Amino acid sequence: MSAMTSLEIPQHLFTAIDHVGLAVADLDEAIAFYESTFGMRMAHREVNEEQGVAEAMMAVGDSGSCIQLLAPLSPESTIAKFLDRNGPGMQQLAYRVTDVEQVSAILRERGIRLLYDAPRRGTSDSRINFVHPKDAGGVLVELVEPNPASHH
Repeated sequence: MSAMTSLEIPQHLFTAIDHVGLAVADLDEAIAFYESTFGMRMAHREVNEEQGVAEAMMAVGDSGSCIQLLAPLSPESTIAKFLDRNGPGMQQLAYRVTDVEQVSAILRERGIRLLYDAPRRGTSDSRINFVHPKDAGGVLVELVEPNPASHH
């Protein structure tokens, strides 16, 4: 137990809802909608080639939480397949963690499958992994360890 305490992993594992990922067909159109309809501000935009997405983080007020708009870079990307299967909508729920490796290890000990053996790069150089939706009630759960140098 002392190892967990020294790394300051909270008993509840997650420190906040980091973002909710929404699959969209057209990123510019979606950004315009969230700005004009909901009054949200775009906090960050990038292309993540590894994940096959163009994305924008839309700040939800000053809460620190965001809506992540995800558009596919190619017809083979995960988001393109999601859109083909489900249409636009909620694709993932992302929780903020203090140490993605430690939380992943704890979840694996609890019998939960993760999509990656080791964390990958997420938005703003965060470190991420995903819980298999079949092990999380049908929800794709993302674990996000923010890059200490960035604030989205």
